[in-house]
Amino acid sequence: MSSFIPFDRSQPYLLPPDLKSWLPADDMAHFIVAAVERVPMSAFCVPVRTGGKAQYHPRLMLALLIFSYANGLFSSRRIERATYRDIGVRFVAANLHPDHDTIATFRRTNRTAIEAAFAQVLLLARETGLLRLGVVSIDGTKIDADASKYRSLRYDRIRALREQLAVDIAKLMDQAEHADATDSDPQALPEALARRETLKAKLDEACARLEADAKAQAEAARSAYEKKKAVYDAKTGRRGRAPKPPDDEPLPDRQISLTDPDSRLMRRSDAHEFRQAYNAQAVVCAEGSQLIVTTDVVATSADAPSFASTVLSMENTIGLPKTVLADTGYANGQAVRDLRKKGIDPLVAIGRPRARRPYDFRPPPENTEPRRITEPWRLAMKDRLETTEAGDVYRLRKQTVEPVFGIIKSIMGFRRFSLRSLAKVTTEWTLVALAYNCKRMARLHAA
Repeated sequence: MSSFIPFDRSQPYLLPPDLKSWLPADDMAHFIVAAVERVPMSAFCVPVRTGGKAQYHPRLMLALLIFSYANGLFSSRRIERATYRDIGVRFVAANLHPDHDTIATFRRTNRTAIEAAFAQVLLLARETGLLRLGVVSIDGTKIDADASKYRSLRYDRIRALREQLAVDIAKLMDQAEHADATDSDPQALPEALARRETLKAKLDEACARLEADAKAQAEAARSAYEKKKAVYDAKTGRRGRAPKPPDDEPLPDRQISLTDPDSRLMRRSDAHEFRQAYNAQAVVCAEGSQLIVTTDVVATSADAPSFASTVLSMENTIGLPKTVLADTGYANGQAVRDLRKKGIDPLVAIGRPRARRPYDFRPPPENTEPRRITEPWRLAMKDRLETTEAGDVYRLRKQTVEPVFGIIKSIMGFRRFSLRSLAKVTTEWTLVALAYNCKRMARLHAA
């Protein structure tokens, strides 16, 4: 006859339970609470109130966000629900239950506090010896924006829709005046008119944004054009084709999203589909800890334009590394020179290797002529990476930064931003990196 442990769900507690005793001593929640206590109160955005209900403490809200993101809870409504159901979340929230609107507002308005907490965790890791800034790896990954790619329109299509909407609005206005004159239902037509006017306002805003971006790009390229034009005018005899001045009009196929104008249509490679996304950048310690030391988000599929600025952003936080490892997507001569001026040694792959298995199921690719390399810095970098010493260091790139993205996407489950606009998704990506670092440091301490 089997014997069972007796249980009674209706048994009341004689004393209130201590939530801390329900968590293991090495649980990540204890580390996050201790790390957030190091963030100064001046970093938080606290609204001034003269009366009404008291506010939740900003350190409690920040710890709640970090712990929730580390455990795959990104929706403010799911976080609110977890304050009732999850023991760890309930402990971090001190048995309080902020509503989802309060959580979402705090996440939008406290970028400085999130960045300060990110820096404090890295300083704590350096104090404990877990973080060493010798060699770092940089890479980017595409994260879906909170917008559908089917709400992305071309510039020429926007102009056509604006003209069509202008005609439709004029017709509806005439019908509304006729309805007023005949004393019929006055509520049917104005609603349709409001929908079209709202859509036209969105199209007008998107068109103005594309035109402003085109003018800014043309202004930035004007100095280079003037130099080329001066060289061309100084030539004698057969001078060839004259340089083309920059055009301040957007290209007809230039696209913009009506939902999140800062996001762009991107794809991971030629074999993947286009998605409305952002390019999230991360610099990872390659000295063993695999902690994210700095982050950035760009609205371009190319990695090279943000290479130097992302790495140099570490200068005012935890210091600059000695060596940075990057794949061929970061090959940019100006970025390499900027990093070397700061005493950083960049190791950037030149050309994309085509490693194949001995018995690959795919047919072999056609014999194509390899790209001819002429720039001196590329030739020097290629020769250096072929040496044993530099090659051994560069092999750390793949095994350090790419697993971090795998953990964030597959283990933590972060594959889509919850906020919109470049500034807000940059804050959210910093929060994701902060949650990953706390998760990683708790694991390193336990080991």
